[in-house]
Amino acid sequence: MLSRRARAVMSVARSTPCQTRLFATTLATLTQQQHRSPSLSDIRPGEEESFNTRQNAFRAQLVEAQKQREASGLSDTTSSPTPGGLGSLSTALGSTGSVASVKEPPRKAGPLTNLIYGTKEGRELDAQLQASFSQVLARGKYVHQIEFHEVKPECVDEYVALVGSWYPRVAADPENKVHLVGSWRTEVGDCDTFVHIWEYQRYTGFHTSLNNISQHPDFPAFDRKLRSLIYRRRSSLMQEFSFWPTTPPRQLGGLFELRSYTLHPGNLLEWETHWRRGLKARREVMEGVGAWFVQIGDLNTVHHLWQFADLEERKRRREKSWEIEGWAETVHKTVPLIQDMKSRILVAMPWSPVA
Repeated sequence: MLSRRARAVMSVARSTPCQTRLFATTLATLTQQQHRSPSLSDIRPGEEESFNTRQNAFRAQLVEAQKQREASGLSDTTSSPTPGGLGSLSTALGSTGSVASVKEPPRKAGPLTNLIYGTKEGRELDAQLQASFSQVLARGKYVHQIEFHEVKPECVDEYVALVGSWYPRVAADPENKVHLVGSWRTEVGDCDTFVHIWEYQRYTGFHTSLNNISQHPDFPAFDRKLRSLIYRRRSSLMQEFSFWPTTPPRQLGGLFELRSYTLHPGNLLEWETHWRRGLKARREVMEGVGAWFVQIGDLNTVHHLWQFADLEERKRRREKSWEIEGWAETVHKTVPLIQDMKSRILVAMPWSPVA
């Protein structure tokens, strides 16, 4: 559907060749503006103060909402945000179930018992590791999906128009057990790659949503058109870390950084342990969006998503992190766990709930 301005242009167009060419050029320009993909050039430098004001207002809203939940008696161990947390599209893990409180079941001591089950100290350590793993998976009520669409450069605007009209419809349909966390375009990194993150209500919600969407009468046409606009698409199913719940919708502006880490197999628990401490330091100077580890897809992969006013502010905040006690130790302990890492600078799409 054409905008009011486009219709006005059409109404004044005449049939002379010159005017027809002028009308066609103007109309094409307006159409391109309507479906133009956001880019880094849209971000103006010097907006840090405005960004921080919106950030502080957003955090104050989360604190007030938590106070109202507590006053109404609705809060419990699964709905209280983690200390200093930013909230979530869903709920956060409470402080119960501490790893330190885990004790292994009593057994009779003796050489044979120690041979079969190990020492008492070893069994308690094993129980603590199992509890830690359970705690990592504690937000299992929600499953997140990350999608990467590598779009043909000449098709970017057409892709934006197509996905921008379809994804909000999918997220708004109450029959689909899914929320759209956000949609972004990569501006530094693998350019013309679009990133989308979804939140489903368990795997049941994932299956239900996919089935409902596939049965929608408009889906076949959407899917055919999408395939013609992209080189390829990849997706993984993830879980968010219990200590870092995904942010609820917010509009702070600025840009995003998606940092992806491929860990050496078997190091997820150690990564979680160090980042649980490190995030406390990082939150003092940086705005986190969420952190997830892949369960199906690119295994041993962890994604961290951050938000900044601009690249200069990103530089300042990352440098300031080193002044916070505990951050240097986190880096020292986690770097050896990494097999590969990648950083992407993203800009939010117009329909993105987190932007």
